[in-house]
Amino acid sequence: MDIQSFCSAASPLVETAQGPVRGYREGEVEVFKGIPYGRAGRFRAPEPVPGWREPLDATSYGCVCPLLSMEKPAGELLMPHRYWVQNEDCLNLNVWTPGGGGKRPVLVWLHGGGYFAGSSIEQVAYEGGNMARLGDCVVVSLNHRLNILGYFDLSDFGAAYEHSGNAGGEDIVLALRWVRENIAAFGGDPENVTVFGQSGGGAKVTTLLQTPAADGLYHRGVVMSGVIGPLLADGTGSVRECAVAMMAELGVSGVEGLERAPYAQLAAAYNKVSPALKAQGKPVGCTPSPDRTYLGDPLANGAGFRPETLKVPLMVGTVFAEFLGFMGDTGAAVEDLFTPEETAGLLPLFRAAYPGRPDRDLLVLDTLFRAPTIQYVKARAGQGGRVFSYLFQQDFPINGGSKAWHCADIPFFFHNAEMVPVCRFPGAAALEERMFQALMSFARAGSPCVEGWSESTPEEEHTWLFGPDCRQETNFDHRLIEAWQPLSMEMMERMARAGAQIQH
Repeated sequence: MDIQSFCSAASPLVETAQGPVRGYREGEVEVFKGIPYGRAGRFRAPEPVPGWREPLDATSYGCVCPLLSMEKPAGELLMPHRYWVQNEDCLNLNVWTPGGGGKRPVLVWLHGGGYFAGSSIEQVAYEGGNMARLGDCVVVSLNHRLNILGYFDLSDFGAAYEHSGNAGGEDIVLALRWVRENIAAFGGDPENVTVFGQSGGGAKVTTLLQTPAADGLYHRGVVMSGVIGPLLADGTGSVRECAVAMMAELGVSGVEGLERAPYAQLAAAYNKVSPALKAQGKPVGCTPSPDRTYLGDPLANGAGFRPETLKVPLMVGTVFAEFLGFMGDTGAAVEDLFTPEETAGLLPLFRAAYPGRPDRDLLVLDTLFRAPTIQYVKARAGQGGRVFSYLFQQDFPINGGSKAWHCADIPFFFHNAEMVPVCRFPGAAALEERMFQALMSFARAGSPCVEGWSESTPEEEHTWLFGPDCRQETNFDHRLIEAWQPLSMEMMERMARAGAQIQH
């Protein structure tokens, strides 16, 4: 490939409503990185960026939102990561496209990390080049404010801060407005936008459905391990007590003092005072707060699904082990951890739901995500919403055989399995193609277009199983999850104790 295709006067130049942006060409795909879509003062509502005249260099990723703590790199075989420059000026996005012209489906990626961490480039598998090239689509990923910068309800301190509890969500809405205004210039169809995300990113998709200002800015949604129940529950109101404690810690008065404090000091103060308040059940932020802009979790407090969004088809799924997939093998057998009564009640249900799997796989079977997902699918279908359910249950040849962990499906949907070392196993390419084509079909037509995969009804959850044997099952694990959920958290403690005993 000629270096001129990367960086020259012939490099792709696109005229946006704000001004020209110059990216680079990588094979068959044009790439634009770090395009600013907004700006915002700390705790304030975002606003569009001013325009520019000269071509903007869009060949490097923009800054990502500062985090509350520095993460230690780990798990590179499972999820290769990148760590990037952090700055509060982080409202930027990236675009991959086969080129201008045409009206291609648009997929907007919302990254994971809850509402407090992560970035648009955190995982190598987030790269959109293969998806754009092989799917003939336009891919967008974006950064937005997180943690106390994006979700810290200071509305008690005055009208200037009325948006602070959902500032990160408002950033996402502003980015989607940018997509509507500009994506046609990149070859995308603004009338065919799919928002998709995993973990916290999937939760952000469900949040958008409850955000009136986002209506009409997207047309389909994919929620990957994003219905998380109490783990990312909505905020419960003003963080006044936490904010006042932070002011005391910093030696400042008023929210203006919190606005002026260097971020590192602000984060240190929050990390010091928030744990005790959280333990007392006091609001400490870092998740959306229901208000007039965000109407709340539809499964909580009787919020219900907004009728305006029921026409938006969804693809909603989880993976077999989720967080339990990261646990090492304790060497314990089912009989070591279950009472005879528990064994008699659970194993027949597990064997019926997962014939052929060894009994010990029950020990890492997820309920934290799967149980609320079952509820979400049932409730949305019950109100007339179109929902396609899936479960990723591929095992991986690492650590003696690992079950699908949280994030394990991302490389397959992005067609980036080649970028993740542990995904290079026999059969991976075929599974990747099936998952990728299902996602592309959904983005084009609102249906995965997989023969035998039906949308769910209130009575029947038709779940497509992605793995060595792809197939649809109906209500296949409902009785198992209902029986297993009350015990699953206790079982984690038993497994930890068993592991400690074996190590000693």
